Amino acid sequence: MPRATVDLHPGQRPDEDPSLAVRNNGGVPPPSAPAPAGRREALLVLSFGGPEGHDDVMPFLDNVTRGRGIPPERLLDVAEHYHHFGGVSPINQQNQALIAAVRADLAAAGTDLPVYWGNRNWDPYVEDTWQQMTDDGIEHVYVLATSAYASYSGCRQYHEDVARARIATGGGPTAEKLPHYFDAPGFVRANADALAAALEQLPADVRASARLVATAHSIPDSMAAVAGPDGHAYEAELTAAARAVVDAVDPGRDFDLVWQSRSGPPSVPWLEPDVNDHLRALHENGETAVVLFPVGFVSDHLEVVWDLDNEARETAEELGMAFVRAGTAGTHPAFVAMVRELLEERRGGGQPRLGTNCPAACCFVQRPAARPS
Repeated sequence: MPRATVDLHPGQRPDEDPSLAVRNNGGVPPPSAPAPAGRREALLVLSFGGPEGHDDVMPFLDNVTRGRGIPPERLLDVAEHYHHFGGVSPINQQNQALIAAVRADLAAAGTDLPVYWGNRNWDPYVEDTWQQMTDDGIEHVYVLATSAYASYSGCRQYHEDVARARIATGGGPTAEKLPHYFDAPGFVRANADALAAALEQLPADVRASARLVATAHSIPDSMAAVAGPDGHAYEAELTAAARAVVDAVDPGRDFDLVWQSRSGPPSVPWLEPDVNDHLRALHENGETAVVLFPVGFVSDHLEVVWDLDNEARETAEELGMAFVRAGTAGTHPAFVAMVRELLEERRGGGQPRLGTNCPAACCFVQRPAARPS
């Protein structure tokens, strides 16, 4: 079924209402006390979703962009990217692989916790998964969003997805979103190992001098300005993550943070520079080799394999630059173990951190006022 169309912020005054974290947890803040004994709990991997065939592509993109004013020509361009891969998004198989790995890791650790999967924009919709968890008697859900960072689309919107699912099912289990994990040792280790492997693919004579470039999904400047309790947490967390990844491979080495995959109308400012523009600037400055590491993503989904493996690679080849793209965290054992560690932190009564206990107005993007009819 399609996602519920529910106004979660009537009057658009979130500071005057309980936060989404409080509402999703049954009206009380996420606790700093151990989970009650005997409560039936589950883990939900909550992701973006993606089409499973050519006929799904445009309905999926309509779901993704509804109300965002994306130019039709941009939608057609993105649709062609999906059609290039048979209309199938890699994200679905990657989420299934992650879920299988997490289940195996939990079982090996002796943790008896069912793992479910739900999406924002395509089957299995989170509303349907919430109903399934309700029918299964689950009382409380820990939510792993497939985004490590603060921002409206990377954190707050996942809280909204849970809120809509709870409304659509008349309540169901209470929920806590797991915290931001950009600085979790397992996430850093997975990305560092991928960066080290990418460097090894370069010719030996350029390996030490190659420019390291971290990439993440661009977002509108207005969204970046309100990310986190004090604003601009998206850029700050990404910078910290990239710094930690590079330092784990080559301490103190310089790197750049750039952006990719913008999709908004040209009139709206988004974070810059774009990765392709940055490659051209590096070339003009005499750089001859580059390693891109997409630290802003947790798996090699479409925006990684198309925007980097196709477009950015083509740009580098046109410029005559040696080019390698590092992998993402995916199902790296350290990343999988990190999921369990985040669960243990919350179930054991760890102090709620950002992402779990977000202020009411955190990452809130003011919507245009409704036009009078």
